[in-house]
Amino acid sequence: MKPPLFLCSGCGIGETLDLAALGEAMEREFATPAKIHPFLCGPEGRAMIEAESASAECPVVLGACSPRVNADRFPANPFAPERVNLREQVAWCQEPGAAETQAQAADYLRMGMARAAKRELPVPVETAMERTILVVGGGVTGLNAALEAARVGYPVILLEKEERLGGLARRMHRLAPRVAPYRDLEEPSIAKTVALVEANPSIRVLTSTQIESTAGEPGAFQVRTTGVGGNQEFTVGAIILATGWQPYDVTRLPKLGYGAANVITSLTLEEMAAQGRILRPSDGAKPRSVLFVLCAGSRDPEHLAHCSTVCCATSLKQGLYIREQLPDAAVYLIYRDMRTPAQGEDFYRRVQEEETIFLTRGQVTAVREIDDGDLSVTVVSSLLGEKVELTAQMVVLATGLVPAAGDVLHLKYRQGPQMPELKSGFPDSNYLCFPYETRRTGIYAAGTVRQPMDSVGCVEDAAGAVLKAIQSVTLIGQGRAVHPRVGDASFPRFFLQNCTQCKRCTEECPFGALDEDEKGTPKLNVNRCRRCGTCMGACPVRIISFADYNVDQLSAMVKKVSMPQKDDDLRILAFVCENDAYPAWDMAGLRRLRQDPGIRVIPLRCLGSFNVVLLADALSRGIDGVILMGCQSGDDYQCHFMVGSELANRRLENVKETLERLMLERERVELVNVGIGDGGRIAEITQQFAAKLRQLGPNPYRGL
Repeated sequence: MKPPLFLCSGCGIGETLDLAALGEAMEREFATPAKIHPFLCGPEGRAMIEAESASAECPVVLGACSPRVNADRFPANPFAPERVNLREQVAWCQEPGAAETQAQAADYLRMGMARAAKRELPVPVETAMERTILVVGGGVTGLNAALEAARVGYPVILLEKEERLGGLARRMHRLAPRVAPYRDLEEPSIAKTVALVEANPSIRVLTSTQIESTAGEPGAFQVRTTGVGGNQEFTVGAIILATGWQPYDVTRLPKLGYGAANVITSLTLEEMAAQGRILRPSDGAKPRSVLFVLCAGSRDPEHLAHCSTVCCATSLKQGLYIREQLPDAAVYLIYRDMRTPAQGEDFYRRVQEEETIFLTRGQVTAVREIDDGDLSVTVVSSLLGEKVELTAQMVVLATGLVPAAGDVLHLKYRQGPQMPELKSGFPDSNYLCFPYETRRTGIYAAGTVRQPMDSVGCVEDAAGAVLKAIQSVTLIGQGRAVHPRVGDASFPRFFLQNCTQCKRCTEECPFGALDEDEKGTPKLNVNRCRRCGTCMGACPVRIISFADYNVDQLSAMVKKVSMPQKDDDLRILAFVCENDAYPAWDMAGLRRLRQDPGIRVIPLRCLGSFNVVLLADALSRGIDGVILMGCQSGDDYQCHFMVGSELANRRLENVKETLERLMLERERVELVNVGIGDGGRIAEITQQFAAKLRQLGPNPYRGL
């Protein structure tokens, strides 16, 4: 196939490059004449491309601006154009008219032509999806999620393990203010929400019910339950996990005095206030002083590293309970930092007006019982910088928030029955880019099971998770991928005749898309797949590919890189994640930051899709060095596919054998984590890598 070629001379490209010479070179090599236009994204240029695309057997190749811009200006039928980045990655970051600049542009065009020639047209397969949404958890988040889904016409099954709906919200006496002027406590509204749910004909409520197993994939999850009504089986399209929270285990905080009769938790105090009887458990007397210990277990690396969000507002609220029911009692709030964001600050000021409520910043280091059940509290004062001993008749521990996730869904996945979790127990997801989604496609976490938040946040989270669930059912029904490659109609293909049953693809898939048969052969659940290509990168025998993205295609691009004649001129391949690293590279071009002209960028769907065979291909051809750029990994990762950089780094640990076989230095290969805002670092990173390669000297395989 001969991809049609168009070159744009606008935005400084024509002033930097000799486009006529580039077109002639491409015509000699590919027998395809290049059409040069000053404004390809304008009406005339678009019409020219559309006319050519209509009859083309493969994608047209556009040598113009970055594929990350102007995506809506070029035709996508039947093929989306293969776009070669001559603007941000050549014209805007290289010396105009230089021979190496021209060589870089020529290589990019060759690589684009090779990639286009090996792209097949993905054909989406539309299937009927089950539209019912299963909501697991009948608290604030679950109730609102069920209502939101039903309002837009989706049938809902709401499952709750307890006898009644409402969750922990049923035990709340009052709520911190949620409306202006943010001064007065509010009556709970959970009973009204429960009534709305129970009256909605589109919502089927199952109480006293738990899940035995969840199998299948988005659009066709098979769920088995057990409960008072016996065992049931049903099919749902998507699942919203809204199982809420539970207090941190205070028995693990002995230094804070739990176990003493008059040391209670904030949840216990809430129940006392609801009954109108805030009394000391030891003798039933009204306490004359109550001390609150904030961050009881939270923000502590040995317990809960996270802030639990609601503890400060809850303690302020409960201070007003005591002021109302025990007007003569003194209230002490000992806090590390008072965190009342947004309009919660107005409520904080309101509580400060109470003369018998004393707030001080400090760290409670010990609580011990003294005479008559009273308690001695040791506080390291942040203001005085010394220990202070306080006496209180009752101590309230504002315990941290723990997600009630656990083994709720009992997933029938090869990778295990539980949702993948972070170290704090929250379902593993990408908070920065894709709230609600988890590492199990079609299953969305919402509310306090996702991250600490108040009831207002839970209501908003419920709506967001429902939108994600609807998007999942809709896109998958059209044969397309969901976040982050929304609309991608490709899916992995397995040439199983050559499969060695090594199980690497099934183990490394971040989303559990692959199961195995009894021999260990991978079995694809296509609707779970997010098209990241991690399985492709994992396969040692390269039997996994996509119609429009595969190792053969990437290898063909590597082979189109020209080798320089001078030893001082480098050839560096940069395999770059197109989610964070590639846009950072574009931003470097936007800032006109000069790059080494020997660099050639190859975008990857995810660094996890990088197969080490590409490394051998590159170095054995004479490429001087290979740098991989991917998203951040670790606790604060930003990887769109969760573990791409981590997997690539792990694979590179085994690359030493390849380099030793080729008798090359380990320093010729480097992996760097960059964020989307690191455009200013790109030039520095690449210049340092180029300098190191110049010290090593040219690849001895060059010219062989």
